[in-house]
Amino acid sequence: MKALEFALVLTGVLLNALAQLLLKAGTRHVGAFEFSFANVVPVGAKLITNWPIIGGLSCYVVSVVVWIMALSRVDVSIAYPMLSI
Repeated sequence: MKALEFALVLTGVLLNALAQLLLKAGTRHVGAFEFSFANVVPVGAKLITNWPIIGGLSCYVVSVVVWIMALSRVDVSIAYPMLSI
């Protein structure tokens, strides 16, 4: 694996991990909530105005783009096991 390929895979993995950490931090601010129709608007408003959740979703979007770039250069049989880093 070339340096650029490894950097793309590693960047995708790290962005994915950062996204999950940010989403977890955001859910701590929102707190536990019930899944019900009555909660859609209030909980939705809390979620879309929560900066860690916005950051986490943004990291996911960038990680998908980077991951697609990595997969265009590296075989899946090599790239996929790297997710366990």
